[in-house]
Amino acid sequence: MCVNDATTRLTHEREITEPVSLTRPDGTLNPDAVGWMRRALLNTSGIGRGRTGRGRNKRWEYWGITTPDVIAAVTVATLDYATLSQVWVLDRRSLADVDQVAITPLSRGVTLPGSLGEGPATATVPGIEVVIAEEPGPADAAADGTRIRATTARVKIDVVAERPAGHEAMGVVVPWNDRRFQYTVKDVARPARGTITIDGVEHELPAGESWAVLDHGRGRWPYRMNWHWGAASGREHGRAVGLQLGGLWTVGTGSTENALSIDGRLHKLGGELEWRYDAADWLRPWSITGERVDLRFEPFHDRSSKTALGVIHSETHQCFGTYRGVVTDDSGEVIAIEALTGWAEYVRQRW
Repeated sequence: MCVNDATTRLTHEREITEPVSLTRPDGTLNPDAVGWMRRALLNTSGIGRGRTGRGRNKRWEYWGITTPDVIAAVTVATLDYATLSQVWVLDRRSLADVDQVAITPLSRGVTLPGSLGEGPATATVPGIEVVIAEEPGPADAAADGTRIRATTARVKIDVVAERPAGHEAMGVVVPWNDRRFQYTVKDVARPARGTITIDGVEHELPAGESWAVLDHGRGRWPYRMNWHWGAASGREHGRAVGLQLGGLWTVGTGSTENALSIDGRLHKLGGELEWRYDAADWLRPWSITGERVDLRFEPFHDRSSKTALGVIHSETHQCFGTYRGVVTDDSGEVIAIEALTGWAEYVRQRW
């Protein structure tokens, strides 16, 4: 049994409430940007400026979609020296998956906006077409959304991740130092609608049971890094509940990416978490605990991969399953988690 126990138990993060630039004019970290926020407030267009981060700049948009029948993930990323585009789907009944990956040199075939929401993210690369763009909601609905369209030879995704009025997303800046830092927006429990087609079989997303999660990243990374990420979305006792859990990569920085979403309201968790799991059997139950978190994760599928391509070496175990346990919101209310679908992952990365 592996135990990743945080050495920094509680953080003292400040909430950012006004727009600010992530970087200084020379491309180093702006100290005024260090903190967390309830909506995307940071201008990240300075990533890539200056010599301090050359080759270390990372930008990506990742969307995970969970439904009773299908799970899907769409990635569009640039790593300075290469791009990574990926469309992956899992049939939950058969546990058969379809995976299409394309890596291209430099930024060939991929565009990403300078800051979240400023424009579409697109990929036109061998075997994959992706367009991720904001769009207004129906005239009679108090919600806009993000439309995620992806096409491969076997898969077609056309899904809208709705953003209900007042819905909050967790943004946080994780500072390793003034030249290495990451800004992430983790947006959980977004209601999803649309279709996912696999080998000509169309799956319409059932209302109230389909959810989308965003991982938006902009930063300058060290070459070697390990991390945990867990996320889940669903309804518990009539409320929309989202879990956003992280670990390893934030330890010692004074920041965490841990939060709860309850009916669209964000509850920031200012503490590192302890992750327990069996690296010899990834489908055994995991334990994720900490201040205001006591969860058991029961996987049903391990999406595992290894990559060794030039300077890029990675090992990933992204397990999909069900969360159960209890969490505590900002008011002290203990919320029972009986069956939230999501994932928990361990990634070892050199990039």
